[in-house]
Amino acid sequence: MTIDPPGAEPSVRLFSYGTLQQAEVQRATFGRLLAGTSDSLDGYVLSSVVIDDPDVVATSGLAVHSIARRTGDPADRINGIVFEVTRAELDGADDYETSAYVRAELTLASGTRAFVYVAPEPDAS
Repeated sequence: MTIDPPGAEPSVRLFSYGTLQQAEVQRATFGRLLAGTSDSLDGYVLSSVVIDDPDVVATSGLAVHSIARRTGDPADRINGIVFEVTRAELDGADDYETSAYVRAELTLASGTRAFVYVAPEPDAS
């Protein structure tokens, strides 16, 4: 758990493996550049997703983004960066990410719990 100074807005951890690491996306989404630490997400692989939101494409400069898909295989790993953001900034990240992604709170390889934008699980029905 993160310890915040008295009076500071509480922070949460956000794991990024894609465009949220880009300076221009951070400025547009969070209003600042983020510093983070390396970590990884086990049991997931990256695949591609076409982004149909023109604002997101304009911000990232990319019409195809990476998306984390759960495999459950511990040998599969996605490397990325863990950022500390406020709840308000996390809401901004929710606005940036398209409906192709869902936000999940997951445990990273380091044991850190962080929010991660991943592909929805396939419907089991």
